[in-house]
Amino acid sequence: FLFVLYFFFLGLLDDLKINIAPKFRLAAMVLILIILITNNDFYIERTGLEFLNRLLTIDIFSIIFISLCFLFIINGSNLIDGFNGLLSIHSLIIITVLFIINIQSGDMAHSYFLFFTILAILIFLIFNFPRASIFLGDSGAYLLGALIAVAIIKTSISNPLISPFFFCILLAYLFFEVFFSFFRKIFVVRQSPLLPDRKHLHMNLYKYLMKKNNSQLNLNYKVTLYINSTYFLLISPTFLLSQDGLFCRYYFFILLLVYVYLYKFISKKI
Repeated sequence: FLFVLYFFFLGLLDDLKINIAPKFRLAAMVLILIILITNNDFYIERTGLEFLNRLLTIDIFSIIFISLCFLFIINGSNLIDGFNGLLSIHSLIIITVLFIINIQSGDMAHSYFLFFTILAILIFLIFNFPRASIFLGDSGAYLLGALIAVAIIKTSISNPLISPFFFCILLAYLFFEVFFSFFRKIFVVRQSPLLPDRKHLHMNLYKYLMKKNNSQLNLNYKVTLYINSTYFLLISPTFLLSQDGLFCRYYFFILLLVYVYLYKFISKKI
């Protein structure tokens, strides 16, 4: 609750037009995470990589690693939020998968929490997709990002038979959107990776569809449908192989290559 609450209020400052420089916002996120992780004894034991598991036994490395996980997911959620239903439907897919896993493992307390989160997102979508009369804002994006990060880690801890890379697959789009954007801005755009731009995958897809159709009509929610449908189809093969660590590991990296290919293909088209 505290993880979600603090990030909700941090995003709310932006929604209230209280401008915070990107570097100060990032510093505030890191400070909040360090305090919450240390005070709540939050930890990750398994990563699917033996050398990384050994490093996680070092307290300071463990805190840094968990903080990075949260930062990638929270900022990834904020990056893809902007088109009707894009983040909320994406979050709905992830949280529904986690709900099913927790139901099957008998973790009813966590399952109830995820179930009511699913209901809340569905109610929100009634007013946001395909036509939007309300929006998540930064506060809603940060809230969902923090919630997903906590839910993923807790589900991974309570389900040791499931490969950690299966959970990486669930987070592939949110994670890699930030990771890819960070290095793209440094080496291609030659600007600070903390500054926003309008060259993310969903934005480029919108430009491509607009060029192809010569119209902006209905393109907003079509981008949402294309991206989330593709995402769901790509992660579906892992549902029955979630305990196969080797398969999940290689499939995760295949998904990252698919993202890069799609990004370059669409970029060339526009």
